[in-house]
Amino acid sequence: MPSVALTIAGSDPSGGAGIQADLKTFHQRGVYGSSVITLVTAQNSQRVSAVEVLSPWLVEAQLQAVLEDIPPAAAKTGALETSGSWS
Repeated sequence: MPSVALTIAGSDPSGGAGIQADLKTFHQRGVYGSSVITLVTAQNSQRVSAVEVLSPWLVEAQLQAVLEDIPPAAAKTGALETSGSWS
C-alpha cells in the first residue's frame, strides 16, 4: 500500500482547489489520499456564490472514521471555518 495523506478542507466542485485538487495532487505523487470535508461551496473558476459549513460534529465524525481505518502518514488542511468567518 502506498503512503497515505489526509486532507482536511472544503469542497470545490470546479476541481481547481480544495479537496478535489488535493486528492489529484496526492494521486500524481503516488500517495493514497483520504479526506475530511469541512465545507461545501457552489463555485466555478471565476467566483464563489455560496458556502455551507459542515457542523463540527460531522467533521469530527469523518476524521474519527478515517483515522480508525486508514491512518495517514501526513495531513494537510485547507478551508477551516471559525465562527463568523464566512459571513
